[in-house]
Amino acid sequence: MVRIFTIFAIIFSLFLLMGCSQKYPTTSKARQKATMRSYKVLGKRYYPTYVSVGEKMRGVASWYGPNFHGKQTSNGERYNMNSSTAAHKTWPMDTMVKVKNLQNGKSTVVRINDRGPFVSGRIIDCSYSAGKKLGLDKSGIAKVEIEVVGFAGKIATSQEKQQKIRLGNFGVQVGAFKRKEGAYIYQKKYSTLSTLHKPIVKAFDDYDGEPIYRVWIMGFGSEEEARDFIEDNNLVGAFLVRN
Repeated sequence: MVRIFTIFAIIFSLFLLMGCSQKYPTTSKARQKATMRSYKVLGKRYYPTYVSVGEKMRGVASWYGPNFHGKQTSNGERYNMNSSTAAHKTWPMDTMVKVKNLQNGKSTVVRINDRGPFVSGRIIDCSYSAGKKLGLDKSGIAKVEIEVVGFAGKIATSQEKQQKIRLGNFGVQVGAFKRKEGAYIYQKKYSTLSTLHKPIVKAFDDYDGEPIYRVWIMGFGSEEEARDFIEDNNLVGAFLVRN
């Protein structure tokens, strides 16, 4: 009888633990794709980008609370100031991010579910709950380091440390040359156009069997982002490619 009671107690305890474990909602594929398109706020265009586990960024963190509680976030959820979430201007929705307050050493993990903050120098806007854990409720803002630790609402395991999410690998062709030297000159020319997108030279066989060197700017996650890049930089004659 005692043995049966012990087994029942163990099962009941496991049930409680499972019930109390935190489950993060995830953004739908359609919404995820929509939130990876470029967008413009206060006259400035932002380009959501793909990230890898371990990627870091430093800047200023802030927090937002009661005034936004219950309002819709960029990924379609209702903002809950008591959940550990945050807003980032370019990182994908549901990216798990470790935020460390460089001024007091406190840290916490948040899930990206919104866009912002649109204030110069600020890199992340934490929920009230996360901000309180970091001490932002007292200081308002603080210098922080943020690090990608997982995706889809889950912290990456050791086997997933090299995981990288992407929805596609679109590019823009800005030139084609018979001479390799001409292609490299163009590559250098466009290397300063964007810090997020990399110009590369790819060799192809032309119709007559001679090589032709094409200059592609790669790293776009969607057709929309690539088209916006062409338009914003007035790249006459450029067109979309996919690697």
